[in-house]
Amino acid sequence: MHEPMEQFPPRDPDPVTRLTHADGVAEIVMDNPPVNALPVAGWFAVAEAVEAAGADPEVRVVVLRALGKGFNAGVDIKEMQRTEGFSALLGANRGCYAAFKAVYECPVPVIAAVHGFCLGGGIGLVGNADVIVASDDATFGLPEVDRGALGAATHLSRLVPQHRMRAMVYTSATATAAELHAYGSVHEVVPAARLREAAMTLAGQIAAKDPTVIRAAKASLNGIDPQDVNRSYRFEQGFTFELNLEGVADKIRDEFGGERKDGS
Repeated sequence: MHEPMEQFPPRDPDPVTRLTHADGVAEIVMDNPPVNALPVAGWFAVAEAVEAAGADPEVRVVVLRALGKGFNAGVDIKEMQRTEGFSALLGANRGCYAAFKAVYECPVPVIAAVHGFCLGGGIGLVGNADVIVASDDATFGLPEVDRGALGAATHLSRLVPQHRMRAMVYTSATATAAELHAYGSVHEVVPAARLREAAMTLAGQIAAKDPTVIRAAKASLNGIDPQDVNRSYRFEQGFTFELNLEGVADKIRDEFGGERKDGS
């Protein structure tokens, strides 16, 4: 289990909910209005929910989805702005690392059901998922350079080709669900109203397989992965720390916060 820092208690209501169904499908639902930008405690909550689901012998597959305007808008920048020192930065980096790692190392397949925007930390979750189903309004991007940070290019490179990834990082451009489907990284694109249905249908197909074989398949696929995603992402995080120590990140975050008064 991962314990968030004491100064970041879980919000009420909890931004993450786990629902387990009789057919062996566990749903983990993120809901942190207005835009699902998760606070430090929220990232640890995702990690703990995914780990608990994977440790449950009755669970055969996990569906990770969200309510509200979009799937995930990354870390809660306003939490970072109102916190003195680097504790919020450290908490967010540790929480994101834990959440991304939990998704990747979950013993059963994780299906990400993505609608609306999937930004920043959302890319880390989706890039480490096993299968992605997206609504036709879904967009994916890493606006980190506009927020004085770096990270999750490791995971974006699992979704788009290398040079497209680099251009997206440098420009903060987004890619559509249709584009990712053409690359083969998004399994299916459906109307928003059918997203959960499509994800649950796919989950049911996987859950119907022999659970021992499926868990072995997940372990074997991770074992032959050409990239160590945990180490690669940790390397990226080091540059975010440098930008903060240099004072560049604070300046850019303050400018970002001033432009976006709605919390998005």
